[in-house]
Amino acid sequence: MRSLVRILALAGALAAAAALAGTGPPDEGTPYLQAVDRMRSIGLAEEKAHDFLARITAVGPRLTGSAQADRAVEVCLRMMEELGFDDVHPEPVTVVRWVRGTIEQAALIGSRGAGDVPLTVCALGGSVATPPEGLLAPVIEVRSFEELARRAREAEGKIVFYNRPMDRAQLDPFGAYGRAADQRVRGPAEAARYGAVGAVVRSLTFRVDDHPHTGVTQYDEGRARIPAAAVSTAGAELLSRRLKEDPTLRLKLRLDCRTEGPVASANVVGQITGRELPREVVLVGGHLDSWDLGTGAHDDGAGCAASIEALRLIKAAGLRPRRTIRAVLFMDEEFGGTGGRAYAAAPQRKGERHVFAAESDRGGFLPIGLAVGGGSREATERIRSFEDLFRPLGIQFIVPGGGGVDIGPIVERGAVPAAVILNSQTYFDVHHAALDVLSSVHPRELELQAVVLAALAYLVAQEGFGPGKP
Repeated sequence: MRSLVRILALAGALAAAAALAGTGPPDEGTPYLQAVDRMRSIGLAEEKAHDFLARITAVGPRLTGSAQADRAVEVCLRMMEELGFDDVHPEPVTVVRWVRGTIEQAALIGSRGAGDVPLTVCALGGSVATPPEGLLAPVIEVRSFEELARRAREAEGKIVFYNRPMDRAQLDPFGAYGRAADQRVRGPAEAARYGAVGAVVRSLTFRVDDHPHTGVTQYDEGRARIPAAAVSTAGAELLSRRLKEDPTLRLKLRLDCRTEGPVASANVVGQITGRELPREVVLVGGHLDSWDLGTGAHDDGAGCAASIEALRLIKAAGLRPRRTIRAVLFMDEEFGGTGGRAYAAAPQRKGERHVFAAESDRGGFLPIGLAVGGGSREATERIRSFEDLFRPLGIQFIVPGGGGVDIGPIVERGAVPAAVILNSQTYFDVHHAALDVLSSVHPRELELQAVVLAALAYLVAQEGFGPGKP
């Protein structure tokens, strides 16, 4: 009997896969199969997501508050209008403008006759500048805040060098990143607490190369703000070796970055208005701002392009969702999430109910899973009941989770969070680095992400998450 059950289950799965592949009729009891198949066929044949990404990245790096970020807003508004989306408009966001400057230099100054050795560094986002002539000080190497606290007296008057690598033994790259990112985000503030004059942080990547990775750092109010830079992993290895050979080694650091006053920016919004419940919203989105060493192709031009393409695929397939499906390209995820908060508080939200929100901020890689529902297993199981729609698209699992900085405020108001999980094993090779450019994103992988996002958004727009549902 068990063998018969397995055979029947396998036959059902194969029938669903055949229908989605266009090789057989869809199951009459699953009305979404034909819709998903049309979106898949259109998407893979045309690969428009990569075209949209090319237009976004063509403006250059989109650092929050920059002229390039402003141009990206204009480009995306124009794209959405060209595609015939409904209610295309910008929504204002006030952001802080940080400028990297033109000087990012570091060198090891030895005391044992060796010549000066340059290191490849970049300023951390939000860092203050060094004095114009640079900062010259001894170095203390630590692996944790606990070690720094134990050696607090040694840190005074020195540059603190945080050298904790991302753990390569961790299967989940984002988990490894999360366990190492505190030294970049909080490291300079912690160093200043003990009287350090500067901070240098090992770049957050598994690879050992000479490409530094930037990212935001946060200072404490009322405490000294010290210059902070990321050093390439190859430079970190060299600095660590040289410190063992010569503990009196000094580091010279020069940065001319600065923070300017608040400036006006905008989120970009466009939608397919629901035919029956237009005030119930299914949101898909990414963040339009990026770091400035590359052009932010994976982080997060890809999420923006996939969100635009998801709506285009729904329209191109001739589908008219019951609820509104909205693409939101958020500004200022990297420097504090003001775009997400501004969106949630905007007057346009009056009378709206966001039933679902999916943020794409894991790069432009191949989709392998879905995270849905946050901590609500009921919501996860609701989407799992449709797993036959997603399995032929490469989705291998559906688990609780989802969310993101930008959709957090909407989730707090009741939206069910979600995210497409990607094969992101190489994401941190390029994350926040000069390597994050258009050529690093594969058109077919990005298109598949958009197809999965379109299928998920359309399914939820039809089914909803109302009373009696997750």
